[in-house]
Amino acid sequence: MVEQVFNQAEEFDLIHFHTDYFHFSLSRRVQVPCITTLHGRQDLPDLVPLYKEFAEVPVVSISDGQRQPLPWVNWVGTVHHGLPPNLLSLNQGGGGYLAFLGRVSPEKGLDRAIEIAIRSGRKLKIAAKVDRGDRDYFERKIRPLLAHPLIEFIDEIGASEKQEFLGNAAALLFPIEWPEPFGLVMIEAMACGTPVIAHPFGSVPEIIPDGVGGFLVRNVDEAVEAVNRIGEIDRRECRHHFELNFTDERMARDYVKLYHQMIHPKSASMTVEEGALNWMEVESPTPSTT
Repeated sequence: MVEQVFNQAEEFDLIHFHTDYFHFSLSRRVQVPCITTLHGRQDLPDLVPLYKEFAEVPVVSISDGQRQPLPWVNWVGTVHHGLPPNLLSLNQGGGGYLAFLGRVSPEKGLDRAIEIAIRSGRKLKIAAKVDRGDRDYFERKIRPLLAHPLIEFIDEIGASEKQEFLGNAAALLFPIEWPEPFGLVMIEAMACGTPVIAHPFGSVPEIIPDGVGGFLVRNVDEAVEAVNRIGEIDRRECRHHFELNFTDERMARDYVKLYHQMIHPKSASMTVEEGALNWMEVESPTPSTT
């Protein structure tokens, strides 16, 4: 795929990659500007020599927190993810339960979410997938916890089921223990007006304003307290925060501004209507999830 892209490179003003670093060697050999959005964690030791070799390659972060392990990399901007505003709608959380949506893995904190729910006396609904590499962890650590009457494991859900699952929840539990690069489920929840109770790692403090989009907590005790205070969150304000900051239109405008900046620095202040660009956006055939 990368070879085919570079065979067509001269047809475009700019090429935007979402394929990690696989194209770096070729992108330094063409005249067409290339920009790369990095979607994964950046705290892996093997990335250091890679980015030192390709120090000139311009990259975009999906959160400022994603940059922290490698602040010296050639970051040219941060663009938070966005969703269509009509994809999910405001809901009053009538189900009253707590929700967990994501992968079953140690860093995602499902065991802590279960503890929070049990100690709060609230039902927890878990919509989660178990990757092959996490199967042993699930069987050893998580499955024994699912026997509690407050815990319901409903397996992985599709996009069409998220409105009901997240919208009817009183809150989303996001007790991660890793530098989350973004965490799309947080803005999906806020699009439904559902507050998020999360540990402040990685991107979380950028996405969840404490007391508006949910609560930032440091441990299980604080999370239990936050569950008991969830009624303090105005779900309309939670939804409004999503509309102001995390729509697909805002994301697109941020990227177009970067495109202008890459093609000609004086274009950075132009509006989308003032200039037309021809760009190619390249994504991995099997994009990884965070």
